[in-house]
Amino acid sequence: QVQVTESGGGSVEAGGSLRLSCTASGLGFKYAAVGWFRQAPGKEREAIMCNSGFDDTTYVATSVKGRFTASRDSPKTTLFLQMNNLEPEDTAAYYCAVSHYSHCSPDMWNQEEKYRYWGHGTQVAVSS
Repeated sequence: QVQVTESGGGSVEAGGSLRLSCTASGLGFKYAAVGWFRQAPGKEREAIMCNSGFDDTTYVATSVKGRFTASRDSPKTTLFLQMNNLEPEDTAAYYCAVSHYSHCSPDMWNQEEKYRYWGHGTQVAVSS
């Protein structure tokens, strides 16, 4: 059974940092294109990042560019989302999603339907 798990959410003040983690069991996570999405209260879910396990190419949404970065550990079994200089507008549930693609690309990185396996999300709250 495929299981995607996010962790690392919490509450911080504006300007603070958090690091989210994503792991997945039962599938080829190591070389998969993995996305981070978020959904704020009352808003639609939005894509914020896609990281290619094969070549580490990353696509980043304008809303978080320069503040959020993605990285993987050496075995490539965990994808991290480092979030710096957090703003109250970053408050949301953050989801990790794994695709069957090996590379992120302009055609798929921000399309929810391109991702097959989803975690249950981890909550991030940023206070002003």
